[in-house]
Amino acid sequence: MKVMTARDAKNHFGEFLDSARREPVVVTKNDRPVGIMLSLEDAKDTLFADFFIDKESGHEEWLFGKVTNTLDRVASGATALHEHGDALALIKGRLEARLRKSA
Repeated sequence: MKVMTARDAKNHFGEFLDSARREPVVVTKNDRPVGIMLSLEDAKDTLFADFFIDKESGHEEWLFGKVTNTLDRVASGATALHEHGDALALIKGRLEARLRKSA
């Protein structure tokens, strides 16, 4: 990960952008990190990208429907809630089973 001072980022903005396209760039001021610049490509798999990348038409309605349906199933007792560690173990088991099938 590249590090640039705020002054260098300002004075060499083109280089700053080119660097950010290749890898995340930490911006420092007074030798302390104050920000980070990363490409949209690097950000696409993060929640941060959701603020800037347009979603497909109907995504919000679909998501709202999924959440509402899940909450209704929990309230009716049709779906059980799991503790965080238990949920991760279940997901890990499912992923490992899929990997074994595809191997």
